[in-house]
Amino acid sequence: MQPTQRATLSYFTWAFIVTGLGLALGLWLGFATEHSFGGAMKVFFIVCVLAVLEISLSFDNAIVNANKLKDMTPVWQQRFLTWGILIAVFGMRIVFPLLIVVIAANVGPWSALVMAATQPEEYSRIMHEAHLPIAAFGGTFLMMVALSFFFDHEKDVHWVRWLEEKITAYSSVKGIEIAFVLVVMLVFSEVIESQKGAVYATTFFHAAIWGLLTFLLVEVLGGVLDQSQQVLAGAAKGGLGAFLYLEVLDASFSFDGVIGAFALSSNLFVIAIGLGIGAMYVRSMTIMLVERGTLAQYRYLEHGAFYAILILSVIMYVQTLTHIPEVITGLGGAALIGVSLWSSIRWNKAHAAD
Repeated sequence: MQPTQRATLSYFTWAFIVTGLGLALGLWLGFATEHSFGGAMKVFFIVCVLAVLEISLSFDNAIVNANKLKDMTPVWQQRFLTWGILIAVFGMRIVFPLLIVVIAANVGPWSALVMAATQPEEYSRIMHEAHLPIAAFGGTFLMMVALSFFFDHEKDVHWVRWLEEKITAYSSVKGIEIAFVLVVMLVFSEVIESQKGAVYATTFFHAAIWGLLTFLLVEVLGGVLDQSQQVLAGAAKGGLGAFLYLEVLDASFSFDGVIGAFALSSNLFVIAIGLGIGAMYVRSMTIMLVERGTLAQYRYLEHGAFYAILILSVIMYVQTLTHIPEVITGLGGAALIGVSLWSSIRWNKAHAAD
C-alpha cells in the first residue's frame, strides 16, 4: 500500500513546490499591502481558498484534458503539459483579466496593470461589469463541448442509460447539438431582455454567438490540421489541433473562476497566486489520469465530468441573470464526479469475473 501512495504523491511534486512558493509569496504580499500580521494572514487565507476553489472547479477540466491527451502524440502531450500550463497560469490568470480592463476601460496594458496595483476596487468593478459577455461566451463553448460528447453515434457506454440512449439515438441528425444551443441562447436572450433590457440581451447574444463560432472554428481547424499531417509535419494527428482545442477549453473553464475570484479579493496578484496554485494541481491530476489509464479503469468517470461541464455551462448562463456562489458550482461538479466514480467502482465489482 505504501509504494502506491508514494507513486500517487509523486505526481504532485511540482504542485506542492508551487504551493509552498505561492503561499510564501501570498504572506509577503499581505505584509506589503496590509502592513500587519493580521493582514498577511488574511491574504494567506484568501490564497488558500482560491486554490481550493480552482481545484474543485477544475476536476472535470482535468478529466477532459486527460481524455484528449491520451490520443495525442507524446511530443504534443509534453508541450501541453509545459507550454500549455504556462499559458493557462500566466495567460488566463494574469493577461486575460488585464485585457478585459484594457478593452472595457479603453486604457493601455501598462495603465491596466497600474490600476490593478493602485486601484484594486476600480479594477474589480470593471471586471464584474464584463461578466455578462464572458459568461455568455464561456457558457456557450462549454455547452457545445458537453453536448458533443453525448451526441455521438459511436458512444456505446451509458451512465444514465434512459437519457443517454435517447440522446445517442438522435445523434445521427446533423447539427442537432448546434440547434439545441441556439434555442437555449434565444430563450435566455428573451429572458434577459425582459429583465434587464435590449442592450444586455444583445450583448449576451453576440458573445454567445462568438462562443459557438469559436468552438466550431477550433473543431474545423483541428480537423484540417489532423488531415494535413504530411504537409504540416508538426501538426500531426493528436498534435496542434488538439493542443488548440485544450487551450480554448481551459480558457472557458477559467472564465468563471477568474471572475468569481474577484468576490474574494480585488487584488489581481493575490488572485493570480491562488488560481495559479490550483492550476498546477489540475496539471498534476491530468498527468496522473493519463499515465495510469484511470479513465479506462473507471468507465463512468468521463460521463460525470461532461455532466459537470453541462451543468457549469447552464450555471454560467443563469449567472447572467443572478449571482450563484462559486462554492455551489465547485461542489456540484465535484459531487457529480464523485458519484460517477462510485458508480464505476460498483460496475467493476459487479463485472469482476468478466
